[in-house]
Amino acid sequence: MFTGIVTDIGRIARVEQRGDTRVVVETAYDMADVDLGASIACSGVCLTVVDKSAAGAPGWFAVDVSGETIARTAQGQWTEGKPLNLERAMKLGDELGGHIVTGHIDGVAEVIGVCPEGDSKRIGFSVPGDLAPFMASKGSVTVDGVSLTVNQVADHGGTTHFSINVIPHTQAMTTLGALEAGQAVNIEIDVLARYLRRMEHYRAKA
Repeated sequence: MFTGIVTDIGRIARVEQRGDTRVVVETAYDMADVDLGASIACSGVCLTVVDKSAAGAPGWFAVDVSGETIARTAQGQWTEGKPLNLERAMKLGDELGGHIVTGHIDGVAEVIGVCPEGDSKRIGFSVPGDLAPFMASKGSVTVDGVSLTVNQVADHGGTTHFSINVIPHTQAMTTLGALEAGQAVNIEIDVLARYLRRMEHYRAKA
């Protein structure tokens, strides 16, 4: 379980093709404090640490990314040199600064526009129609692992557009400040919205 508050921007140092895809990520984390088997969200994807740097060495960790994960996440994400928003799993008693994030990607959105608003940026996204029921103005959404508030939502035929505001701090501390039109990002809908939609489905069948 995560909060959507990014604590480091890592970088993919190496990609190895095995049974699954082994990805080695450089990080500023003190890996002496991270156990093998621990979960780290990588741009919103919950992955398991299978190898790591030795104590005192420059920080890195390795994860195995399945074909299913690659197919369901943003195209080009698992390539050498790619920056990743990193968050370690939440511990009992940690402050919930964002919202409850599972690390399970629900879909991929495309950036349709980036506009400056003062020092902030307003970023618009297009999501497939199947995610439309879960997008709500002033609701929560996770974009590449970052907890954000939805500003506006508009339906356009088979797709839905929504916008978010990225303040200067978030631009500096995550990869969102570098987003450009046409880029793909990972989307996780609010877990509460997911359960409410499921409840409505069964209520309609009753």
